[in-house]
Amino acid sequence: MNSLATQLLELYLRLGSSVLLGWFLGRQLPKVIPIYLGKFLFWVGVPLSIVAFLRQANLSSSLWIAPAVAWIAILLGAGLAWIWIEKASRKTERVPSKANIKATQGSFLLATMVGNTGYLGYPITLALVGPRYFSWALFYDLLGTTLGAYGLGVIVAVHFGMGSRGYWSLIQNILKNPALWSFGLGLSLRQLPLPNLLEQSLQLSAWIAVFLSLVLIGMRLSQLSSWHNLPQAAMSLGIKMLLVPLVLGIGLAWLGVTGPPQLVIVLQMAMPPAFATLVLAETYDLDRDLAVTTLAIGSIGLLFTLPIWLFLFGR
Repeated sequence: MNSLATQLLELYLRLGSSVLLGWFLGRQLPKVIPIYLGKFLFWVGVPLSIVAFLRQANLSSSLWIAPAVAWIAILLGAGLAWIWIEKASRKTERVPSKANIKATQGSFLLATMVGNTGYLGYPITLALVGPRYFSWALFYDLLGTTLGAYGLGVIVAVHFGMGSRGYWSLIQNILKNPALWSFGLGLSLRQLPLPNLLEQSLQLSAWIAVFLSLVLIGMRLSQLSSWHNLPQAAMSLGIKMLLVPLVLGIGLAWLGVTGPPQLVIVLQMAMPPAFATLVLAETYDLDRDLAVTTLAIGSIGLLFTLPIWLFLFGR
């Protein structure tokens, strides 16, 4: 068995066993458990893992490329989605419920813009590339996806939806994000020597948080029950998980960004839609069914798209 097949097999065993465990637990445990687990990871687990993995990451002056590409990917995905929406809207001009059409358009746009680069992108990057290049995934997620989802994503949701929380609420949500605070804390404490036992405990806690993140994904997937809107979901995922990573991945090589940094960025771009898209759809009365469908199909489709990116950019 070649190294690529071995690498994928090991990854699928790690991801699959954790997600399947979460799926089983999500079916058996009260529905409030994923909520508490999500809050624990949001406030404690993920921030702790960011501090821990930053101590092992290789920081370079070229890291700014990661969030820059993240924003290009967000805007490119939104632009391609808008072109498709404009073409599709010409065929539905006579449909009476324009409010429903607008809500579907909003969910479609969000699904093409931001991916699950935190809870899913982090573990995949660590498994395939290792902690040394974790900072590239971190910069992509925090300065790209997070700001894109709760910045531009909220603007899109407000425009296409019927709810409204106000822009001050948006700013507060961004500033209260503990991942951003732990990012700054991790950078400031990165060179601080720690006792060996404390260092090992920190790293162990970080890997436990990664495992729990995968379990949480399985628990959330077990509660998804909608599989409607397959054509729209397929088009959205084709843009988000195939076209954008391929175009920008080739562009990175043309700019001289190759090797592990290129692979990390491509993997982050190729993640399925973020759970934030469902949160925004529910908050602003967008098309929740489409948001759920893209999440479910995208998470399953990742198993088939990962070999493509490893074969093209993982050598």
